Amino acid sequence: MAVLGKIRRRGVILVSAIGFALFAFIAEEAVRSYQSSKNSARQQIGEVLGEKVTYEEFQKMVDEYSDVLRLMQGKENFSEDELIQVRDQVWNSYIQTKLIENDAKKLGLTVTDDEVRDILNQGTNQLLLQSPFVNQQTGRFDANALKQFMSEYKKNTNPQLKDQLQKVYNYWQFIEKTLRQQTLAQKYQVLLGHTFFSNPIEAKQAFNEETKEADIELAAFPYSSVEDKDVEVSDADLKAKYNELKPRFKQYDETRDIKYVAVRVKASAGDKAALMKQTKEYAAQLAAAEDPTEVIRKSGSKVAYLGVPVNKNAFPSDIQALLDSTAVGTTTAIKENAADNTLNVLRVISKAELPDSIEFQAIQVAGETPEDAHKRADSIYNALSADATQWETIAKKYGQTGAKSWLTTQQYQFAPSLDADTKSYLNTLNYAAVGSLKNIQTMAGNIIVKVTDRKAMKTKYVAAVIKTDIAFSKDTYSKAYNKFSQYVSENQTIDGLEKNAKKFGYTVETASDTRTTQHFVGNLRATREALRWIFDAKEGAVSPLYECGENDALLVVGLTKVHEKGYRSLDDEQIKEIVKAEVLKDKKAEKIIAKVAGAKSVKDAQAKGAKVATVNQVSFAAPVFVQLTGSSEPALSGAVAATKVGQFSAKAVKGNAGVYLFKVTRGGARTGVKFDAKSQEMKLAQRNMQMAGNFMQELYIKADIVDNRYLFY
Repeated sequence: MAVLGKIRRRGVILVSAIGFALFAFIAEEAVRSYQSSKNSARQQIGEVLGEKVTYEEFQKMVDEYSDVLRLMQGKENFSEDELIQVRDQVWNSYIQTKLIENDAKKLGLTVTDDEVRDILNQGTNQLLLQSPFVNQQTGRFDANALKQFMSEYKKNTNPQLKDQLQKVYNYWQFIEKTLRQQTLAQKYQVLLGHTFFSNPIEAKQAFNEETKEADIELAAFPYSSVEDKDVEVSDADLKAKYNELKPRFKQYDETRDIKYVAVRVKASAGDKAALMKQTKEYAAQLAAAEDPTEVIRKSGSKVAYLGVPVNKNAFPSDIQALLDSTAVGTTTAIKENAADNTLNVLRVISKAELPDSIEFQAIQVAGETPEDAHKRADSIYNALSADATQWETIAKKYGQTGAKSWLTTQQYQFAPSLDADTKSYLNTLNYAAVGSLKNIQTMAGNIIVKVTDRKAMKTKYVAAVIKTDIAFSKDTYSKAYNKFSQYVSENQTIDGLEKNAKKFGYTVETASDTRTTQHFVGNLRATREALRWIFDAKEGAVSPLYECGENDALLVVGLTKVHEKGYRSLDDEQIKEIVKAEVLKDKKAEKIIAKVAGAKSVKDAQAKGAKVATVNQVSFAAPVFVQLTGSSEPALSGAVAATKVGQFSAKAVKGNAGVYLFKVTRGGARTGVKFDAKSQEMKLAQRNMQMAGNFMQELYIKADIVDNRYLFY
């Protein structure tokens, strides 16, 4: 009872304590929930039609497309610019696919398996023609070759072929998926296009608008003939014009205006001298080397040495220009290229007319040991030398088809490096005659190859290139960094950055309407952190100092204006200038129209200061281009079409670049053209299809696209 009494006496305290504990628990869970939600949001690369896309999902799509490109182009790696293009293509393709699928589902549009089979059997679709299953004789997609591959893929038990077959299988899966998406988009566009139908009456009207032409004597009063200072523009005028034009000023994503200072660090005179001395040493070693591989590696050249024949386009453009003028065995003098800021040395090792495409058959021979493989290969080689008809039989014995394949120079010439076995293999194929049988020995085994065809003979080169950047030293960079750091630390406002830039030798640049879809700030690479800052900062803020570019640039940014989604206001300087220009045109038009009141002829107009010229073949179907004002004038085309031959314009025409009066001197239908209702209707239908082709922009606007890629790449 005493204990119970103590509990009762301390009831208030206990309740308070328990209440606090419960609150702490709830608060902790709320924080966890918030953090979890926030972390989830951070992993969202975007959103389409309310469907969130995570970074992992998007990266998987990027990897899939990258693998396809690697197989198509024979590349192992992509440059940063190429990766940016890949991500953009994948993102745009993903959005388009989602938007069309969403609308197509509402309409009941689908792509059936039968439709896909029909496309495969026709074999003319451009996607199919980029697959490995094209018949070289007919130039068409070969559905039987695909079936044969699928059968081989499913039955394959050879681990040496597994990876290669898997790559081709994945490639085909991508093509088939893309083919379905493409077909659905085409069906959607055709359906949309047919909602814009034509008829004989419309066709006749369109024909008349195109073929009825007039020649005019034109009197033009350019707006530039009235000075801006002679026109009074009030705030009320600006507001009224803004309201009239307001739909023009709607933006569908947030943008931001910035000012920035970007500094590229360059090599000093001392840096250049040291690099030149080092390059001379490497050039001497290159000229004397039997195998340039190690010299090229030590020099840090940006151009890989493969040691196999490649096309001219495998080399940078400045090196391409030297290849034909440099004799075999010759090493050039050091050449500086200001365009890419490099020092260059070229040694041409060989030139030869060789095939760009090689058809061949191959049998890979493995064994328990390399020696065992060599013995088996010798036996196979001797058997095939005696009887070439055994090829497929022997290939099947070793779990292979022995089918013919094509090798193109494009597939290997951009590789970063090649091992000795691959060099031997490629050199054998390049130099082997048609019908010749070769036994190529490798570290792991042997490959028996037979060249069956050679096409597109070209001059191919084996050349070693030293191409090194004219790089700055650590000391040079340190001096540039310290100077820029001082400038940034002393100027923590945008006004300060602008006021003191000249003192430090810098220039402040302006960039309006910066978007998250941009890849670079100030045309500098590696500025993702700066872009993140721009879209997280408040107006008037100055960023930290960023080291960016190719580790050769420094950047500071000031955020001057945030333009949110929706209508840009009249307070926006850009919008105000646009509106003011339109008001000035209106006011000038009023002055000019008042000035020409009472003019009854072109001569009267000329007396009032008009510029006069003859304009021929004016039709209602297209805006007339007036050279006197340098502008297209649709309003003038309409006025001319409504005026009879011999008549002077009933009233002045207000155009885009001036006010016009005119007299129609000749008119009538274009000679030699006959009306064909069916042909004209078909023409209108084609035009309608082109108009329907703009549907993606409308779908995009309504889809509430969220693009957060800038947070990840």
